[in-house]
Amino acid sequence: MRMTRRSFAATALAFAASPVSARSGFESWLRKFKRRAARKGISERTLEAAFAGVTFLPKVVANDARQAEVAKPLQDYLASAAGGARLSNGQKALKRHNSLLSQIERRYGVEKEVLTAIWGMESAYGGFRGSLPVFSTLATLAFEGRRRNLFEAELLAALQIVEAGHASPDEMRGSFAGAMGHTQFMPSTYQRYAQDYDGSGHANIWGDAPTDALASTAALLKAEGWRKGQPWAVEVRLPQGFDLALTGRIYPRHTREWARLGVAAATGGALPDHGKGALILPAGPESPVFLIYDNFHVIKKYNYADSYAIGVGHLSDRLAGRPTLRAKFSQNPWGMNTGERQALQQRLNARGFAAGTPDGVIGEKGRAAIRAYEQANGRPVTGVPSKALLASLG
Repeated sequence: MRMTRRSFAATALAFAASPVSARSGFESWLRKFKRRAARKGISERTLEAAFAGVTFLPKVVANDARQAEVAKPLQDYLASAAGGARLSNGQKALKRHNSLLSQIERRYGVEKEVLTAIWGMESAYGGFRGSLPVFSTLATLAFEGRRRNLFEAELLAALQIVEAGHASPDEMRGSFAGAMGHTQFMPSTYQRYAQDYDGSGHANIWGDAPTDALASTAALLKAEGWRKGQPWAVEVRLPQGFDLALTGRIYPRHTREWARLGVAAATGGALPDHGKGALILPAGPESPVFLIYDNFHVIKKYNYADSYAIGVGHLSDRLAGRPTLRAKFSQNPWGMNTGERQALQQRLNARGFAAGTPDGVIGEKGRAAIRAYEQANGRPVTGVPSKALLASLG
């Protein structure tokens, strides 16, 4: 049976509430995993050191369940991500580490403001790197089973980090998901991108100094195709009567084509030419509209949520001295109240069109579900949420 996010949450919370039976099964699973890890080249010495004191953590399972249920409206998300303390502390961090960040920017071709924004989003500039033992966290998530293959692979990668002498098990502490250090690398991400920028002999993303973590983040973005000088997005204005069916990240066009269709910069000037881009409406057409470029998709390699990419991008803009968003956020995105948007998601899901958790936040995933529904039912393909669409779903 396919498990929905809601049913997973209920199951996971019940699972976490039964610690005795969970721990019994955990010990059995752990013994089998250690044998598999040994066959993959992990020494007995590393296994003993890494798994000494490893325990099942019910709070990790419960937190994973809660994360699946939570979504914030973009307006609220950005208020936290790119304003208040995060912005002011980011300005201080940028100034304090300007020399290091500038050196990294020259070497890897990733703007220092972008690196600082990711640092701020991931650990509040090193202030909240996570304190949970990574081996207990990853082992708990692997045993829990919803994403067993993923977390068993991450657990093996963590063992390989210890085996190679890059860190001790006790140094490897992190978040509820097993992400570590200043910029919250998963173990497999560390293996692919970690940089020993300070020349100490090991890429140290865990210590108080952010040097290696920031360089490693720059290396990740560069490897994924970051283009220095290209913005992640620009805020734009749509002309009256614009065909919203043309919007969505799957429909990129050249700047001249958008300009010909009447799309203009939010500032009122000519649309800047940063290459091919796509229009996204994360909170509907009456809220800020973004023309996104390749760098937007590179940020999503770090975290796939559109809100995260917008948060990092806008925070980096603010750190670079650019203004806040021009458009205000609509109280009823797409001309629908929260209950109506939730009902639309629920009805699409019920018909087999994956519109995501019915949280009332209809982004690119929800719009893709609408397009699929429209195409399957011989309707004009627009991907546009509306009250009429909700009524048609019955």
